[in-house]
Amino acid sequence: MTTLVLGASGATGKLLVTQLLEKGQQVKVMVRATSHIPESWNHDANIIIIKEDITTMSINDLARHVESCQAVASCLGHNLTWKGIFGKPKRLVTDAVQALCEAISSNAPAEPVKFVLMNTAGNGNRDVHEPISFGQKIVIGLLRLLLPPHSDNEQAADYLRVHIGQQHPYIEWTVVRPDTLINESEVTAYSLHVSPTRSAIFNPGKTNRINVGHFMMRLITDNETWRTWKGQMPVIYNAAAV
Repeated sequence: MTTLVLGASGATGKLLVTQLLEKGQQVKVMVRATSHIPESWNHDANIIIIKEDITTMSINDLARHVESCQAVASCLGHNLTWKGIFGKPKRLVTDAVQALCEAISSNAPAEPVKFVLMNTAGNGNRDVHEPISFGQKIVIGLLRLLLPPHSDNEQAADYLRVHIGQQHPYIEWTVVRPDTLINESEVTAYSLHVSPTRSAIFNPGKTNRINVGHFMMRLITDNETWRTWKGQMPVIYNAAAV
């Protein structure tokens, strides 16, 4: 299996790529020319490094890159700087998801391509009833208005949930929702839930980035895990944080 990974130079993306390689998978990574990637990737026969900016690529070029892929994983996110949060592109994740879905569809693959999107527990799944407090609704509404990355995360997930839906002939998807991301060096026990079990605003849990990468890798490589979670927005917590 070959997987195209976006956001591969980021903190979680690198961990996902590493775990895919450890599973013996073929990986394509799409990174900007200025991105910092592990030196070992330049000498790994199982990686193809595509140094291009997805925001400037045509659908035809994207289709060419994704044509040989059975899965796409996006760990794209906004840098936590003033420019990264408030500068352009404000719809980085949403536009990338839409462009990739159009590219996949243009190829009309014989089997649906898996699309795994890293998102956030602060984004609700509007396909199911996820009750939240009035206070959290107010805070989420403010985040939606004041912080473009939050709105971008919502719109990216909604594109898969609404526009691609559950019966698309060429794309199946899962949106992975971690809570507060932290760094650990080893995979630890984690739990998966259809919906948040705690408030992402007032009582957040923690999720190791390496655990997120591990779950995304499982979705891509393990068919039983995929059948369990496709078309859903699972929330992932460290086991100790539930």
